[in-house]
Amino acid sequence: MPDVSIPVEAGERRPAYVSVPSVGAGPWPGVVVIHDAFGLSDTIREHADRLAAAGYLAVVPDLYWRGGKLRCIKATFSSLAAGEGQAFDDIEATRQWLVARPDCTGPSGVIGFCMGGGFAVLAASRGFAVSSVNYGALPNDLDRALEGACPIVASYGHRDRSLKGTAAALDDALAARGIPHDVKEYSEAGHSFLERFNVGPLVAVLRVAGLGYHQPSAEDAWRRILRFFAEHLSAPSA
Repeated sequence: MPDVSIPVEAGERRPAYVSVPSVGAGPWPGVVVIHDAFGLSDTIREHADRLAAAGYLAVVPDLYWRGGKLRCIKATFSSLAAGEGQAFDDIEATRQWLVARPDCTGPSGVIGFCMGGGFAVLAASRGFAVSSVNYGALPNDLDRALEGACPIVASYGHRDRSLKGTAAALDDALAARGIPHDVKEYSEAGHSFLERFNVGPLVAVLRVAGLGYHQPSAEDAWRRILRFFAEHLSAPSA
């Protein structure tokens, strides 16, 4: 499962990670995976690999590729807050590169985690067939952001103090617009409950803070995500 580089205007190349299904010759539906604030980590690569195992051609663009991680983090969050800018340009360029591949069927989905979940909300109206939002913050003007949005499956943790009420707000907004959706808040999970952070003995600290992996919630969320993608992106469910 290789790291690749995607051509950019002016001769630059954007790094990304691609995970290709190991069974069959394709083509497969594509999924753009948007990483969290930690960047293109092993955890995000594992998410892409899981999607590939379910029959999707998954690509993770590195949104911090321009160099200087702190500067890139600030610029990426600024782009998220504004709803436009270089990060969205990178996501769209990645989508176009993905669907142009001969091993991609054409339709594509998007999935994001934490910071990436916020991008997945906004990307739902930008050329994707389905979106998966995982503990992503909502934009200030949610109604406007959801104009023309694709179907959305979203997962949140009830113990996530930073996003209290977000699941209900998203569920209500999608229902009001008649957008197909599946929004669930997990009572025993907190923020980043799909992430297996490699922090050793600090795992207990994360749990007290309402952060980190929660296996039952994570497995149920993945079942819902893959079932929803199977329905709206024409790929076999896992």
